[in-house]
Amino acid sequence: MDTRRYRMVVTSGLDYVKTGAEVDDGLRAWLREQPKGYNIDAFAEGRNEIANGVTLDHDASTGSAGAYGRWRLRETAPDGIWQTTVLTRQAGEGPTWVQLDVEHLPHDVDAFPVPAKTPRLAGSLLGVLEARDGLADVTPALQVIEAEDVESVIDELCDENRRLPIVMASTPFGVDFDTWLERTLDPLFRPLAGLAILYVLAPEAGTVFNRTLEHHQVYGGGIRTYLPGVDPAWPADGQRHRVISRRLIEDRPQQARRILAHLPQSLATRLPLPAELDSVPVMRTRAREGVGTSELERLRDENNALYEIVEEAGREQRVRADEIRDLKHDLREAENNETQLVIDYDEQYRDLYEARAQVRFLQKRLSVLGAAADAYAPVLSPAADPRSFKAILARIDEMPHLHFTGRRKDTLELDDQAYGSSWVRMAWEALLALEGFADAAAEGRTNCDFKQWCTDTPTGAPALSPRKIVRDESKSVKANAAWRSQRTFPVPERVDPAGKVFMGAHLRIGGGNTIAPRLHYYDAACAKHGIFVGYIGPHLTNTLTS
Repeated sequence: MDTRRYRMVVTSGLDYVKTGAEVDDGLRAWLREQPKGYNIDAFAEGRNEIANGVTLDHDASTGSAGAYGRWRLRETAPDGIWQTTVLTRQAGEGPTWVQLDVEHLPHDVDAFPVPAKTPRLAGSLLGVLEARDGLADVTPALQVIEAEDVESVIDELCDENRRLPIVMASTPFGVDFDTWLERTLDPLFRPLAGLAILYVLAPEAGTVFNRTLEHHQVYGGGIRTYLPGVDPAWPADGQRHRVISRRLIEDRPQQARRILAHLPQSLATRLPLPAELDSVPVMRTRAREGVGTSELERLRDENNALYEIVEEAGREQRVRADEIRDLKHDLREAENNETQLVIDYDEQYRDLYEARAQVRFLQKRLSVLGAAADAYAPVLSPAADPRSFKAILARIDEMPHLHFTGRRKDTLELDDQAYGSSWVRMAWEALLALEGFADAAAEGRTNCDFKQWCTDTPTGAPALSPRKIVRDESKSVKANAAWRSQRTFPVPERVDPAGKVFMGAHLRIGGGNTIAPRLHYYDAACAKHGIFVGYIGPHLTNTLTS
């Protein structure tokens, strides 16, 4: 999914008049810094042609519904118009709101808008407005959290009025804090100005923070994005708040930067505006006043302005259509995630109910046979089961008919994520079931694929719920060259002369958040060569994640 528009929405710690003055000064300075050195002498004249193909419009209103002031810069480029809008708004006794939007409006009706980068104007405004989001300060750069600040930060995490995500960085053990901050974190967090509340835990603060929030920890150089509505007491809530591992940050910093920025950017453009800002009327182009020296020139100016209004409305309609499409995409994804969570819960509850019923039955039988003490003796958890994905990778080599050919890094990143322990258990159960199927195939005891095997598993053989097994990818995924390539993994040349095969069959290891890990496998030659697992890691790109 594209995140095209940049949007900053904060409240100002200054009153409406001072906020407006700071915005005007900041905009002046920003315009002066433009590469072309825009003419700002006519700044106060309303609509101004400040350069060739560049206009600056202003409107304002004061009345019973409150007051607002707005500036709009429009810069014509070969592929469209870059539009920057700054709005200040005061309504009733509430705070003064400030909204900054940057977006690309393509000339071509079939072209997608170019994603907007974070403007320097955002940082300069945040530096002077004492900007806030609920209880939290919104700053252009990282704020260092000391141990004594942790209690206040937790209040901010749980604040019901918070709109922005809180992006929290931790510090690795044994690393110089200042070096980690300047060389690693600052470049990662720079694009997030105005999109999130930016924190880094000092080493001592990290200990206090993780002791207090045991279900929402961040440590070891990882970075966690806390969405609004944190519930510290609910373990399952931790799954909503994504973690980026230190391994990804150091090995693939550009990818880590994109991943870190994607969620705040997406939330900023898709979250409904506060009612105070949403009630401000749409800004329209108007004809310049007092320019023409004759009636003909005045009519020509009015005609040009009307033509521009029509063009502007068309561009805005296309952009809004893109937004509606993206919102429908988000809704479909949320519905699918919710459905999958319900299915997973129902399956787990049914399995648990059946297992408990079987245990009770066996306990009664053992009691009748005179072994009541053994029947009701406490059972220790099997210590042999792996408790991390690192341990799983080490154990796969013990399975003669199961071969892992994927990238270890993709799998190991799951160890840094929330809910990793449940994913480890599910992945191990899946591998045991695949091993059982591969062993049976090697002995000539199968006449079906893995999903059918799990639907009618022989007594005593390890199995997996068939609902967690997907035989193949959709037509849209297989038809997309990039997505198909993501799902093409190495195999020995004795299996395929190309040394790689498309692995559309996959297992759902987890769901309900942005990671939703998957295991992709190839079982078409299992009787002769065994089963090849090409990937264990976060959900790959498809129609719901792109």
